[in-house]
Parts: sequence; structure tokens; C-alpha cells
Amino acid sequence: MGIKNEQSTRFDKSAEYSIIGKMLLEGLDVYVPLVDDHGVDCVIKKGNGEFVEVQIKARSKNVKKNDAAFFACIKHKPTPNYYFVFYSELLDAMWIMSSEEFLNECVTNKSGNNSGKHSISFNGNRKDKKNRERHTLL
Repeated sequence: MGIKNEQSTRFDKSAEYSIIGKMLLEGLDVYVPLVDDHGVDCVIKKGNGEFVEVQIKARSKNVKKNDAAFFACIKHKPTPNYYFVFYSELLDAMWIMSSEEFLNECVTNKSGNNSGKHSISFNGNRKDKKNRERHTLL
């Protein structure tokens, strides 16, 4: 593992734990799996006893300004009770979307090595200039 890759892995994991810490401070009942092999960084137990799976995606402050809120190469299929938390360290901003919202808003690669993978940008760089709201934690 190269130094750049190691730093990226450390940032990703520290961002996940930071966001999970914020969830705990919000009073959410959060569980963290020992292994992240299904794209689930944490599980939240809602007041009604239902569980919500959460995938956290983060961008560090060490990216180009135009990429600060751009998240690419995401593999995902429609999943009930599944949410994404997108975090930009440079912008100090967070966006929360359900699986359905994400798939409605993302761009899906139609060809090439990343065919079928999704990308989403919160930078306001979309051609249709559609604005996105910041969501509150679940």
C-alpha cells in the first residue's frame, strides 16, 4: 500500500468515525459492523425499532475546489432503508440521501471501465443547475 493510498484510507476511516460520533451526539442509536464488505459503514436503530443502513462517503480538504463535493465510482442498486451520508471536509458540508434519492440524482456511467457505477456532485456544476438541499440527520 502506497503512502498516498494509506493517507486516503486513514482519512476515510477517520471521517466515518467523526460522522458516527456526530450521530451519537444527536442521540441516534448507532451500531458499527466489524467488516465493511457490504457497503454499510453503520446501522441506525430508529425509534420504531426499524434499522437503517448507512454508507458514508467523504472527500478530504486536499482535493481541487471543484471536486470538493464530487463523489464518483459508486456501486449501488436500489435498497430500502439505505442512506448515504456525503461529507466534504473542504466545504465543511454534509448531505444525506436515501438510496432512491441518490439513484434519482446521480449520473450513471454507460460505458468504459466504470460502466454501471454512479457519480454525484453537490458543487452546483450540473448542467441542469438543479439545487440540492442539505438534509438533517435521520
